[in-house]
Amino acid sequence: MPRQARLDAPGTLHHVIGRGIEGSPIFRNDFDRADFLGRVEALCQDGNWVVYAWAFLSNHFHLLVRTGKQPLAKSMSKLLTGYVVNFNRRNGRFGHLFQNRYKSIICEDDPYLLELTRYIHLNPLRAGMVKDLKGLARYPWAGHSALLGEMRRDWQDTETILSFFGKRKSEALKKYSQYVAEGMAQGERPELVGGGLVRSMGGWSEVLSLRRRGMGTVSDERILGSSDFVTRLFLEAEEKEKETLRLRKNIPDLGLLGKRIAKGGGISEDDLRSGSRRREVIEARKLFCQLAISKMGYCGGDVARFLGVTTSAVNKAANSKEVAALQQYS
Repeated sequence: MPRQARLDAPGTLHHVIGRGIEGSPIFRNDFDRADFLGRVEALCQDGNWVVYAWAFLSNHFHLLVRTGKQPLAKSMSKLLTGYVVNFNRRNGRFGHLFQNRYKSIICEDDPYLLELTRYIHLNPLRAGMVKDLKGLARYPWAGHSALLGEMRRDWQDTETILSFFGKRKSEALKKYSQYVAEGMAQGERPELVGGGLVRSMGGWSEVLSLRRRGMGTVSDERILGSSDFVTRLFLEAEEKEKETLRLRKNIPDLGLLGKRIAKGGGISEDDLRSGSRRREVIEARKLFCQLAISKMGYCGGDVARFLGVTTSAVNKAANSKEVAALQQYS
């Protein structure tokens, strides 16, 4: 069965938290932290993320990211899978490293961009990994040091955060430092790791169904923002669900989708599901992947099995520039 589409779009702000299984360390040394950080940097350089704040502790991490050209889930899969493989190899272990799935909270920019930047960067101090603000300023495994210019992280977006505190850099640094210092007295901020909307583990369709029946949801908290922000996200979820249902009604399964695309492209269904490198076949296969994944909600594995190709090939095609013919199937 197709998966429910995530409520995620380019430009969405997420607070991401990942924890070690049963509280075990996910970073045993600075080499581990550098490995993880290099993978975060690569996602930024590829245009998939803009990172405003981050902090690595012994058994968990925090990231404040804005998604770019690919969904958060795909970026996180690349980040965590690659890291776990190397971590296990280095440490002679097997199996899972992280506790269940990572937690991601969709955040409203105002005021939570700054609130979360401060909250995340104070984590090493609250955890006792540094003694005071001077130690935090030099702590290499959080984004605070980059904002202060103590550590060079060219991939981290420091300009956006500092721009809220003044036009001149010296003024901005002073006011930002003061803002962080004021946050020390606030202690733990449980309200910053969950919000007014609780997202069901069953996906957005389940949330919408419960909402229509006037019922609350009882699992992962997924949104941090005002009532207007939550309402806007609900409307987006409604539209996404309607679009998916409409497409599934018109194109109910992969077989029929394949027939329609093959006919429209002037090729046979066998060509579509072959390894042919003819241009018209490649374009048809690309269109098939884009529609099946981004419009109909199928996962890459299902599409790969139908076409007889690898999942990576399907995901690459689905994330490539959309062909013009896509519109006639929408």
